[in-house]
Amino acid sequence: MSKPKITPFLWFDTNAEEAAHYYTSIFKHSKIGQITHYGDNGPGPKGSVMTIAFELAGQSFVALNGGPQFKFNEAISLMVSCEDQQEIDELWSKLTQNGGQESMCGWLKDRYGLSWQIVPKALPEMLQDKDPERSKRVMEAIMQMKKIEIDRLEGAYAGAR
Repeated sequence: MSKPKITPFLWFDTNAEEAAHYYTSIFKHSKIGQITHYGDNGPGPKGSVMTIAFELAGQSFVALNGGPQFKFNEAISLMVSCEDQQEIDELWSKLTQNGGQESMCGWLKDRYGLSWQIVPKALPEMLQDKDPERSKRVMEAIMQMKKIEIDRLEGAYAGAR
């Protein structure tokens, strides 16, 4: 696993390894990397996982079993640019299963509380269209959705009501 200059570092209570395996099972081109363990001086139990490096679709991450002091919140999310509705549906289903929560506008929280944005790759272009009415209609459509529906976005973009 190559070492990038910047790597997101995710703080979990005690389930970093479980989360890393879960995430790598969802995304193609993903893998588990180096795992470090706590030694005699803790703060975790000796031999338990301290950190686990992993890649999701080529993006490097490190997860830490740091204890219950800190929790994820919506101030940070991971945005996934999807090719089509099938990919959106698949990722949405997998990331909301077993305790995940749907939110609005393509956002969700997974079972670990980590926020994700599952969006079509064409969305930025639609939102930055030179015609402000087109981008306004797309934004209005998004505001009515939980999981993004590409056909509804395309209809709003084209001017269909």
